[in-house]
Amino acid sequence: MAEIVESKIIRDVIHVAPVVHGDERGRFVETYRRSWFPLGREMVQANRSDKAQGAVVGLHYHLHQADYWYATRGRARVVLYDLRIGSPTEGALELVDLGADERGVFIPPGVAHGFASLTDMTLTYLVDSYYNEHDELGVAWDDPDIGADWGVADPVLSDRDRGNPRRSQIPDALVPRAGLRT
Repeated sequence: MAEIVESKIIRDVIHVAPVVHGDERGRFVETYRRSWFPLGREMVQANRSDKAQGAVVGLHYHLHQADYWYATRGRARVVLYDLRIGSPTEGALELVDLGADERGVFIPPGVAHGFASLTDMTLTYLVDSYYNEHDELGVAWDDPDIGADWGVADPVLSDRDRGNPRRSQIPDALVPRAGLRT
């Protein structure tokens, strides 16, 4: 059975350490089970992100959507930042290094999230709502008030990620509140 542990840094973030079964034929890993996440809802969409070493994605956040991330190849540095006003861990920063089949991470709405490819890597992720452009929000990956160490010297970024506002510039209507979820 997988080891399920709530983060000691950011409330409602859940870490999963799966059991890996293997023999001379290969490996088997149970990567996700709905019952592991008390705050989770049904995951309705699965996505896969293949990135080259040095790529940085994020920081992104959602007001309504939760994510579950799991690396299947390579290594990633996951950056989590609690944007939720009223959360007991508001403003907390957590760095999680994910390696292939080492662990998964459940990210609740309002927690900004991103990752840096420490090697060429593949990240699979499940989400509990379909794509909604109005719930695809971002904060500057290099915001000095957040102070994340991405673990890469020369990050490769998308135009979107280069243009995200600093935390202090996010309009009030788009700032997550603890407990808000529809």
